[in-house]
Order: sequence, then structure tokens, then C-alpha cells
Amino acid sequence: MDSCDVLIVGAGPAGSSCAWGLRSSGLDVLIVDKSKFPRNKVCGGWITPEVLHLLQINPEEYGRERLLQPITGFKIGRIGVRGVDVDYGRVVSYGIRRCEFDEYLLRRCGACCREETAVQSIEWLGNAWIINGEIRAPLLVGAGGHFCPVARYLAEAGGQPVVAQEVEFQMNAQQAASCGVRGDIPELYFCNDMQGYGWCFRKGDYLNIGLGRLDPHDIPKHVRRFCEVLKQTNNLSIDLPNEFRGHAYFLFGQSPRNVVGQARILIGDAAGLAYPQSGEGIRPAVESGLLAAEVIRNVAGKYSRERLAAHSEQLANRLNARPESLEGLARHLPPTLRNACAGLLFRNKTFCRRVVTDRWFLRTRELHWMTGSHLFSRCACLS
Repeated sequence: MDSCDVLIVGAGPAGSSCAWGLRSSGLDVLIVDKSKFPRNKVCGGWITPEVLHLLQINPEEYGRERLLQPITGFKIGRIGVRGVDVDYGRVVSYGIRRCEFDEYLLRRCGACCREETAVQSIEWLGNAWIINGEIRAPLLVGAGGHFCPVARYLAEAGGQPVVAQEVEFQMNAQQAASCGVRGDIPELYFCNDMQGYGWCFRKGDYLNIGLGRLDPHDIPKHVRRFCEVLKQTNNLSIDLPNEFRGHAYFLFGQSPRNVVGQARILIGDAAGLAYPQSGEGIRPAVESGLLAAEVIRNVAGKYSRERLAAHSEQLANRLNARPESLEGLARHLPPTLRNACAGLLFRNKTFCRRVVTDRWFLRTRELHWMTGSHLFSRCACLS
């Protein structure tokens, strides 16, 4: 039987970041994943500069051989209504392709990885986990996304995940020339009932279109309507593929999953960490992976629930599940009044910039997390 010190299930950004954070710890880290990399991953595919900073990635170096679309603004609106342009005049985010980004993180993390290895069985023998009857590890890290086998093995009932459908495809030369969507300005359109939003991101010659909702009913219908509106109002004359793929994730503060237990930790979407306002999952995945690595280092091989509880505390302090005052107030308004107010606010450029993009999507008011020391500086991360 093979053995390791830390077994990470899932080779996405959360798992790779955790392994990268443990690269000089002296621990034997093994990652297993059911897929072979590079692999396609359903995701809008955008990251803030903070993600690159946390992982010490030079954007110029990364972008030499991979797609890295600079984003300098956004078009914000409601579905069926002309959007408002928010222009920062500088790079505030990047568009990526997950097949490239995830493989890059995996190959450089420093851990061994067994690809095309699905987790079929999980057993706890009192002092170690046994995976598939062939791998033994005293600590198990669940990083396999919303349907992570570790999270499902330790499943807690309840909770309503966000559900989404999206497609990403490469446009041919004619389609790219006729496409009215700008690569540096992704477009975000909120549903009229404020239960979700749709997006249209151009990344070079690739186009990513999708929609996610808190209400899981009739998602295909909402996606079809959104695509129809894009074609009518957005100079999008492209025939879209019919290969929209679905995925799901829990929002932080609304997940029923316990992120720590005896000799196990959940990170990323396996723990349910997507930002409540935007649904972004990559940055919380990276941060949770690095935080978990720090906790693992500090407990020095003693993996009791009590010692690993620091991971939960750090996540709560970092991601902060408490709603800001504006969002908290909106939740107490009757739906009809809330939707009517939203209809007015989404036409206001100041609201779209200071609230929708600054607070919800870019999170510019957060303090900058310093990699390695895990301290916060006095500078806003995108100021």
C-alpha cells in the first residue's frame, strides 16, 4: 500500500494552491484527480490581480504562452436593458482559460499527482485514511469542487447551491470580426428578479457565455432567454453552440458543510466558499488552499478536529460571511420593492461602479493579504 503525509483530492486551484503552500514543509504531499490535465472546466474564467499576487505569478510571464485577457472595465445592467459602462482605465482583472490556468498551477505546485484516479472508497481506520484501498494518509484534504467525494462522504444535508449553465468556444475569424463584445470589458446582466446574473466574456478569440441563479428552477429557460437578449441588444450575431454545461456551488455562509473534522479539511468549492455577491470561486479557492497549508504546517502532524479548527476561524475572518449594510437591507425589502429599486440603481453609473464592481466583483475594499506571512497590509488590494 502506498502512503503519504497529506492526500489532496482534487487538482484544481484549491488543491494545487494547498500543495504549493506545503512545497517546503518537508511533508510528502500527493494529489489525486479523476481527470487528465489539461482538462476542460466549466467556469466563467476570470481572476483578479490578487490571485496572481497570492500565488506569486508574473502576469507577463504567464501570458507569454497562455491566454491572459486584460480587463479594464465592465458593462453592468439588467437582462433586456441597455448596460452602463464602468471604465477603470487600468487593468483590474484578467480573463483566463481554466484548462490552461489549472494545469499551470498543478505542474508547478511541487507535489506528485495521480491523474485519472477517481476516488471510489474512503475509510477511516482510527489513525489514517485509506483511499481506494491502496493509498494511506493521516490527513485528507477535500478539494474536488462541489461534488468532491470527500465532501460527499462526510455530507451534511441541506443547503441550496447556486446552479449555472455556460459555454466557452473559440470563434472563427469571421465570428471574431463580427462579435460586438469587447475583450477588455466583460458584460454582466442581472436577472430581473435579482436571483442571479448572466455574463458574456470575450477572451481573445474565445467567448464565454453563462448564467447562474439562486433559484434552480427552469435554468435552461433562463439561459435561452439571456442568449436571445444578447443577440438582440449586443450585436451578437453568432450562432451559439447548444453545448451548455451545468455546474453548482455553495455560497460562503450558506453552505451546510463543516470545513474541518477529524484529520480532514475541505477547501474551495468542496467547502462552499464562493463569494455571496458575485459567485466567484477561484480566489476563495486559492486563499483557502493557502490558509489550509499554513494550518497543516502549524499543527505539526497532530490532526485532531480541535487543532484543525483554526482553518475554519481563518476562513471566517478572511472571507467574512456577514453581509454589508446595503445587501443586508435589501434582503429585508419585499421582493417587488427590491426589484423596482434595483431597476433604478442599475441605470446609475456610480452605483454600478462603487457597489457592483468595486464591492461585489473586485472587492477593492478588502485589505491586501501578504503571501507567506498571512498578514494584512494597509493598502486596498486594487488601489
